[in-house]
Amino acid sequence: NAPGGTSEATLKNIQRLGDKNCFTVTTGHQLCLFTGPLYFIFKIITTINLAEKLNKEYPNNHFVPVYWMASEDHDFAEINHANLFGKKIEWQPQTSGGAFKVGGPVGRLSLESLATVVEGLFSIMGDGEHSHQLKQLISESYSAEKTLAQATFSFVNALFGKYGLVILEPDDAKLKQVFSPVISDELLNENSHKLVTETNRKLVEVGIEAQVHPREINFFYIDELGRNRIEKKGDKFHIVNTKTTFTRDEILGLVKTSPASFSPNVLLRPVYQQFILPNIAYVGGPSEVAYWLQLKNTLEHYEIPFPILAPRNFALIVNNPWALKMDKLRITAGDLFKDTDALIKEVLRQQADGLPDFEKEGARLKEIYTALGEKVKEVDPTLVSFTEAELQKQYNALKTLETKLTRVKKQKEEVSVAKIYKLKETLFPSGELQERTDNFIPFYLQLGTAFFDLLKENLDPFRFSVEVFIEE
Repeated sequence: NAPGGTSEATLKNIQRLGDKNCFTVTTGHQLCLFTGPLYFIFKIITTINLAEKLNKEYPNNHFVPVYWMASEDHDFAEINHANLFGKKIEWQPQTSGGAFKVGGPVGRLSLESLATVVEGLFSIMGDGEHSHQLKQLISESYSAEKTLAQATFSFVNALFGKYGLVILEPDDAKLKQVFSPVISDELLNENSHKLVTETNRKLVEVGIEAQVHPREINFFYIDELGRNRIEKKGDKFHIVNTKTTFTRDEILGLVKTSPASFSPNVLLRPVYQQFILPNIAYVGGPSEVAYWLQLKNTLEHYEIPFPILAPRNFALIVNNPWALKMDKLRITAGDLFKDTDALIKEVLRQQADGLPDFEKEGARLKEIYTALGEKVKEVDPTLVSFTEAELQKQYNALKTLETKLTRVKKQKEEVSVAKIYKLKETLFPSGELQERTDNFIPFYLQLGTAFFDLLKENLDPFRFSVEVFIEE
């Protein structure tokens, strides 16, 4: 059901998955509305590029990029919005029958009530050439008869299919059937709790804090009441937040007949992935990479290979209007990562009648008093402390002068100062990197599919720095 169908590159990669010399490079992410924040795009691009580099380096093998949809996640509040042009597009679903129940796997949610959200999105997208293309793609992907998983599958496939990306939907009975030995083992023996607890202890010993703490049973049970934790009390298995209870034989029977009813939590999701895929590397953000470390003993227990953990790319994108303002203010890409007040002082210093470099002046002052202190020490050591006190007094006076002069200069250059504050807030909303908030759509509206080509050509999975893209 993907718009435009499945690309030839992706079909070839799917066929290759059955070969013994084929491996996958995988990333996973929630089903954020319209892909959510930019870093989702960066994760996908990193995964595709890493697979391509491995294919060139090891031509006797084949490496397939995979996006694992976190369709079973039930945290709706984390995925029901997208931010663009300073606006938050948010989905608060309703059905024709009234309130919409949220609490089960988000991938199973109906898009019946999304039409008004799409209309609101389209109203701020304008009518350019790329806007028309993207509106058609969104309309086809997020049609009312689909679920959120089907919509996300369609949308991501349309955006990245030409690069050979394979998308995997884990909320699948056949895949869960393959995974059923681990489900049964977890229910009966609670091995992941023991194994992760031991790994956490070892990590703490070397100064690494655990990101996730295991439960006795690290599976959820999915039914019409939602996705709820499983707890064992005595000889019975209880579904938290419900009155549902199973005996040992009943729950093991369900693992065989209804494996899709069991959903791994954040700790066992990676085990599920590694169990069913020939996965050689996982691409993730810092917190993801950290909690994968907690799974070493667990994967060894199930005789599953531990993947290479590859950090995703980080990027900052500056559009043309802001690039022109930066050039006028003589702000470089590196300057963007400075503290806002430090950046303002730097800009004010660069002007013809700019601020003195008080940091340099303070260093000169310290140099003078240090040399003076050596002379004083030779004559009368008891006066050394007095000399140091005088240095501190002069230094404090210098800081006071800096504060007053900076305030005056800011008032004179209030337009430039306001631009710097706005620039920082635009690129670092609420003090965070742009990629954690902003959606890709504004950049697509400017460049179309060339936006992804630009990222793909310039992001290197082996370069571990924040890449800054400045539009000319």
